[in-house]
Formats: sequence, structure tokens, C-alpha cells
Amino acid sequence: MISVSSDAIAVQVRLTPGASRDCLAGSQTDAAERHFLSARVRAVPEKGKANTALIALLSRQLGIPKRDIDVIRGATSRMKTVRISAEGPEQGRVVAQLEAFANER
Repeated sequence: MISVSSDAIAVQVRLTPGASRDCLAGSQTDAAERHFLSARVRAVPEKGKANTALIALLSRQLGIPKRDIDVIRGATSRMKTVRISAEGPEQGRVVAQLEAFANER
């Protein structure tokens, strides 16, 4: 679900657009035993609005600038890979927060 390199974090996210509120909703596992973070946004999946809302949600929840977050895979799919630019102590803090969100139910 979360992979770390020297300058970035990649996280697998399953995005549900058109939700009643924006939130990170814990982790889930699919039939292929892949783990991912579940996210819900109010935005509709049209013209990148849901992806933009996901980036804003992650920025707000993780306390990092939107410019440091990119959807690098799955732009038109529910399953996405999100890259978060972070190094050093900031990287450790972001990974810990992502793991905390993943453990929420």
C-alpha cells in the first residue's frame, strides 16, 4: 500500500467520488490481496475534478502543499497511485500519518 523511496512516497488509493463528505476511510484489501487506502470525495469524476479533490484532501490531512502530491497512475480509474514528494523527517511524519489513516475503521 505504501512504498518509500529517497525523495517520495507512493500510496495506493481507491477513490470513491460523489460521496457525502471528503474523508480518508481506512484501508481495504481486494480479492487479489492488494492493500490500499480508501478515500471518498464529494467531487464528481468528470474532467479531473475527483483527482483534484483527492489531492486537496491529502494535502489538508497530511499538512503538505498540494504541489507535492500527484496522481501518477490511474487518473481515470478508481484505483490510483499517488506520489507524495517528501524527504528526511518530513517523509517519516507523512508515512506515520498515512499508516494511522490506514488503521482507522
